[in-house]
Amino acid sequence: MTYETARSLVIEECSTALAKVDEKDVNQLIDMILHADKIFLIGVGRVKLELEAFAKRLVHLGIKAHMVGDITEPAMTDRDILIVGSGSGESLIPVAIAKKAKQIGGKIVHIGSNPQSSLSPVTDLMVRIPVQTKLYLADEITSKQPMSSLFEQSLLLLCDTVAAMIVNDKHIELKKLWHYHANLE
Repeated sequence: MTYETARSLVIEECSTALAKVDEKDVNQLIDMILHADKIFLIGVGRVKLELEAFAKRLVHLGIKAHMVGDITEPAMTDRDILIVGSGSGESLIPVAIAKKAKQIGGKIVHIGSNPQSSLSPVTDLMVRIPVQTKLYLADEITSKQPMSSLFEQSLLLLCDTVAAMIVNDKHIELKKLWHYHANLE
């Protein structure tokens, strides 16, 4: 496969996947983020990396965001939300953490592909990216990429889309965001 062919494949698959995300769910996610005291995020593997990038961007926007398990993670309260990234919704640690967050009274957002997952009983909002997971559900968008690459790519792009929408909604001047950026580099 040539670079051009592979590039086209990845971009077209991401475009197809993101076009299937329900805009009202994205708007509800943004509303939840903007009205929460703190945002907690959890995922495993490559999904965790995408959510770490989102947490960093939220901090750049002046929003308190924390990865679950980080040494500086504060206590969760009933005024906070937990965003769980999991294509299948069956990853053991995120499911267990979501159940604990629900017991605390936090709101749970699942960004994933499987609406009938083990997360669904505790989820307040699901933002569905209906792409191929390890479950190979009938209504998932198939991918020619390895494993769950399409979900992870779409998750990152969705989160960057959400950040851009927050910037617009809050009328944030982009130049002013640099004061939130790390400066010990």
